[in-house]
Amino acid sequence: MEIRLNTPLTPEAVKTLKPGDTVYLTGVLYAARDAAHKKLMELLDAGQPLPFDLKGAVIYYVGPSPTKEGEVIGSAGPTTSSRMDAYTPRLLELGLKGMVGKGRRSEAVKKSMVEQGAVYFAAIGGAGALIKETILAQEVVAYPELGPEAVRKLEVKDFPVTVIIDSEGQDLYELGREAYLAWKAENED
Repeated sequence: MEIRLNTPLTPEAVKTLKPGDTVYLTGVLYAARDAAHKKLMELLDAGQPLPFDLKGAVIYYVGPSPTKEGEVIGSAGPTTSSRMDAYTPRLLELGLKGMVGKGRRSEAVKKSMVEQGAVYFAAIGGAGALIKETILAQEVVAYPELGPEAVRKLEVKDFPVTVIIDSEGQDLYELGREAYLAWKAENED
């Protein structure tokens, strides 16, 4: 199923998403990788506000390559999401509703997603040059010293993602494996 959503995500919109859905996001995504997540945790530990509002926010786990002259952003493919697993439950508790990356998530993250009503999307790894075409503007909002890992506000239009884990904890990676094993058992000679 193809779905078009605007950010920030509402709880109602998140509840409609199921593993395997193709979603086109329009609005703002925040780019942040592990170094930025560590700094965000330091701010929270110090009782300081975050540099962006987490309510309904979607974080894209990306560190774009350098921007060429005349372009909005460099190649912007996803990084491995498990690098952010230690930080994610805390951000979900503060209102984060969506994450975009690649790869599996920990059981702790999945549990927190269910508790907080959040969704995990995958972007296509290796397609960063194509993905960047959906990014209309970018602005560094925190930690410029981190270079490509700075927190960026990305304005996107029809940013393509696939729902991997829904707000009920259903995981496309697990469902796909189960379906394959069932098919294999039915079709073995």
